[in-house]
Amino acid sequence: MNIVAFETSCDETSVAVLRDGRLAANIISSQDFHTLYGGVVPELSSRAHIQRITPLLKAALEKAEISLNEIDIVAATAGPGLIGALMIGFTFAKGLALSLNKPFVPVNHVEGHIFSGFLMPDQPEFPFLCLVVSGGHTMFVLVESFVKMRLLGSTIDDAAGEAFDKVAKLLDLGYPGGPKIQQYSNRGNQEAIKFPIADVKGRYDVSYSGLKTAVLRFVQKAQSANSLTEELKCDIAAGFQATAVKTLTRKLEKAIKEFKPASLSLAGGVAANKKLRDSITSLGLQYHIPVRIPSFEYCGDNGAMIAFRAYSLVSSGEKFTLEYEAFPSFFSSYIAD
Repeated sequence: MNIVAFETSCDETSVAVLRDGRLAANIISSQDFHTLYGGVVPELSSRAHIQRITPLLKAALEKAEISLNEIDIVAATAGPGLIGALMIGFTFAKGLALSLNKPFVPVNHVEGHIFSGFLMPDQPEFPFLCLVVSGGHTMFVLVESFVKMRLLGSTIDDAAGEAFDKVAKLLDLGYPGGPKIQQYSNRGNQEAIKFPIADVKGRYDVSYSGLKTAVLRFVQKAQSANSLTEELKCDIAAGFQATAVKTLTRKLEKAIKEFKPASLSLAGGVAANKKLRDSITSLGLQYHIPVRIPSFEYCGDNGAMIAFRAYSLVSSGEKFTLEYEAFPSFFSSYIAD
């Protein structure tokens, strides 16, 4: 089974090829020009996807050493994401499937992240507890099989990745914020400034709006006193990062105690954060549970996770039609409250 998959949900254009369940190509083109604007500009993102998608398909097929005629299934991210960006890869994939007379598989972007650990040699074991952390999503999901999942909780306001970006902007560190916050945190003292953790009543829900506000007020006070030095920025970044990570790990630890999963998994763009990776790994050691974290290549948006998710859906007997539509907001037939 040869699967070609497209990912264009935001600012990465990616095409991957999966051959009999094994990754044969994963080409990713990042839109670095968004740093000039301090965030992703949807219209510019869509235009870049249009320019890059055909060359990337050719490159992926060449790397996988297959031709268009050898493709058995075409897959693409259906959502959630920026609708303009989504539609580029989604409609391109639909057209390709129609022209080749091959099945088309629409993939939920979040589900792609959830199962990205299966791209690694050491794969998650069912049932596993997955923490999905990205610029748009923060979720705790109990995964029992490839088609049975339970959403335990999520953020009630801002996603973890968005909080990192906003705090980096407050400190004038640049975009994207995640790597910048980590860089400054490495030079700061996380004990110097204590920020509050929101006490959300939902069992596994989290909140980041209060943390962002606390950082904003601290920064404004420092600016008024002309004391916002580079050293203080490092301490603020370190204190924020420590609190942001603890917000997640204390809920994750609670879920470990209640559900006793066979393994833990961390997924999404923020999964590249070293502080978070180390904290999840420590939890696994503490409770004697194996931890599966994708390599950096599979943490951000990528076609490989879309290809594997399509493979797992088809292998589980799921079927789709070309009438399926793209969706910008979160939705899944398999993740239930």
